[in-house]
Amino acid sequence: MSLNIVFMGTPSFAVPTLEKLSQSNYPIKQVYSQPPKKSNRGMKLEKSPVHIFAETNHLPIRTPNKLQEDFDFFKSLEVDLVIVVAYGQIISKEFLSLSKHGFLNIHASILPKWRGAAPIQRSIMAQDAFTGISIMKIEEQLDAGPVLLTEKINLDLTTTAGEVENKLADIGANKIIEAINLIQNNKAEFVAQKDADSTYAKKIKKEDEKINWSEDAKKIIAQIHGLNPRPGAYFEYRGEKIKVWKSAYSQETGKAGWVLNNNLHIACGTGSIIITEIQRPGKTIQKANDFLLGFSIPKGTQLF
Repeated sequence: MSLNIVFMGTPSFAVPTLEKLSQSNYPIKQVYSQPPKKSNRGMKLEKSPVHIFAETNHLPIRTPNKLQEDFDFFKSLEVDLVIVVAYGQIISKEFLSLSKHGFLNIHASILPKWRGAAPIQRSIMAQDAFTGISIMKIEEQLDAGPVLLTEKINLDLTTTAGEVENKLADIGANKIIEAINLIQNNKAEFVAQKDADSTYAKKIKKEDEKINWSEDAKKIIAQIHGLNPRPGAYFEYRGEKIKVWKSAYSQETGKAGWVLNNNLHIACGTGSIIITEIQRPGKTIQKANDFLLGFSIPKGTQLF
């Protein structure tokens, strides 16, 4: 007997899972996504990636401003299982009770570490050796429900948040099919999280973006790569916020914040970094060599 499945998700991270489900033997009864929002340019209403995928593939889509407004319709669906991937709205206890097998969430960390809004960014910025995907049941407390499946991937100093997000999106899509199969065959075994081991991945704020050159070079690189592709880490020079997208580590030392040569080699509190991808406001991202052809940051400059 087929399960009656509802999918809830919004960003591009959720699309591979929706695509995998749409190609599986598990028909999707309904898709939910955040409503269209005004873009930064032109203030034009833009649909979410999940919304666009659903319409393109003729899947039924609903985008309530508040999920609670859709309670009666949701109840009428007689849902067996709900799959949630970065939906973006709080799901109340009242809704959670409407699904026979509960709400399954794809979370981008190995729980209980990095519960919360920015698990990928925080994991990279903390210089973790690994991160991964957890398939867990949603409960009232944030990301605290029991876990059904996990899969790890390794991290290193070169890893960016965008690269990790793409990998985990694909892993999550495959893992959710495995999870549904287990539930369908009554073989799902959920394991409670150890709350004492939990950490919280708070939302990225403006103060997280500015580079502090007195920090250790590896910590700065982790900041740069953890904030790539959004929102980006920056330093100030000539009244501009210069964003750094990629960098490499060097053991060469100098006074923190000073440019050590003419190739964007910057001294930090401990060690130094070599900037490899950089961007001025309103310009495209460039390789450091190309950037320096039109915008000099010479040896001996002090950066802030």
